[in-house]
Amino acid sequence: MSESKLIINPSCIEKFGPVVDQIRMTLQCTDDQVLVGIDGMCAAGKTTLGYYLKQIFQCNLFHMDDFFLTQQLRTPSRLVEIGGNVDYERFFLEVIRPIQGKKSVIYRPYSCSLGKIEGEDQIPYERLNIIEGSYSLHPFFMEPYHLKFFMSISDEEQIRRVKLRNGEQMLARFQGEWIPKENAYFEHFMIRENSIVI
Repeated sequence: MSESKLIINPSCIEKFGPVVDQIRMTLQCTDDQVLVGIDGMCAAGKTTLGYYLKQIFQCNLFHMDDFFLTQQLRTPSRLVEIGGNVDYERFFLEVIRPIQGKKSVIYRPYSCSLGKIEGEDQIPYERLNIIEGSYSLHPFFMEPYHLKFFMSISDEEQIRRVKLRNGEQMLARFQGEWIPKENAYFEHFMIRENSIVI
């Protein structure tokens, strides 16, 4: 999603207001780095919120979607693991650890269309860093966040948005595989219960 083309519905701005207020308050309460996680149901608006916050705060924004499992990691045991749908080990080492060390991040996104990690960018350290996407609050990360948000949506609206965004064919894949995996992760690790719900 292009940042320059992001259009926010006015009703979303009202919904996102409490998130902005929470982040501002947290930044005012510390001189240290602040890490914010945005997890939640697919098509609930995680990426939209992430870009909105980036525009307001001029912070770093990282996407869990860039850390899907590479082909060699898609073993039978990993694919049935709750919360194992992303390369959380690589994300921890390449993104969270450098942020915690106040260092630049060497960002290496995985391209699903190419089936490989595609290049790398050096992202300079910023005091505020936002991580968005399903599995961003994975317990493997050992609670690094100052603020944790969970974006919720009704099942009916989720299906409508996925169909609009990804098409009928991909909707079947979401319903048969990705949504059940996400729901199992949310329930098993109590992601919603331990976050601020939007």
